[in-house]
Amino acid sequence: MNLQQMMKQAQKMQKELAKKQEELAAKTFEASSGGGMVTALVNGKHEVLSLKIDPEVVSTDEVEMLQDLIVAAINEAHRRAGEELQGELQGMMGGMKIPGLM
Repeated sequence: MNLQQMMKQAQKMQKELAKKQEELAAKTFEASSGGGMVTALVNGKHEVLSLKIDPEVVSTDEVEMLQDLIVAAINEAHRRAGEELQGELQGMMGGMKIPGLM
């Protein structure tokens, strides 16, 4: 493969990557903690879109627990979004391992 072909291939992969990133940014990922007491919804950009809290868990005596449940739900939703992105990128790269990308 000559240099010109390699450059064309790299440009094609870059366009495909940009398209995948747009698609993933539009996806949503939901996770809950505390047996569903707190549910977080994030998008592929890792932005929190919504947070649902069961009224039963809201108590001045349980503030620390509620905070922990919120953090756990958001972190799990972010983890799911990250896994999806990593899986998509690995599929695009055909299993190649590129330092800093995976």
